[in-house]
Amino acid sequence: MVNIPKERKTYCKSKKCGKHTNHKVTQYKAGKASSFAQGKRRYDSKQMGFGGQTKPVFHKKAKTTRKITIRLECKDCKAKKQLVLKRCKKFELGEKKKNLEGPSY
Repeated sequence: MVNIPKERKTYCKSKKCGKHTNHKVTQYKAGKASSFAQGKRRYDSKQMGFGGQTKPVFHKKAKTTRKITIRLECKDCKAKKQLVLKRCKKFELGEKKKNLEGPSY
């Protein structure tokens, strides 16, 4: 499990900053796929008509983890950059550590 704070001080290489500043951290999420992209248009035209499924459908999923990409936004100049983390099963942003032991008196 990877737990990353919601704010991180790191280098901003924009022309305005060029120094270490605070960055807001969010998890990258892929946008909605366009129906007008060339690959999608080609796939749809090939699927039209009779003949069933024309392209292979992937079934042999082997990986149990994902590479996590975080998006860093500079708080000063609003420049954005992405950073790829290592593979992990569970990813959390700025969550408090759970105390496994009971209260200590």
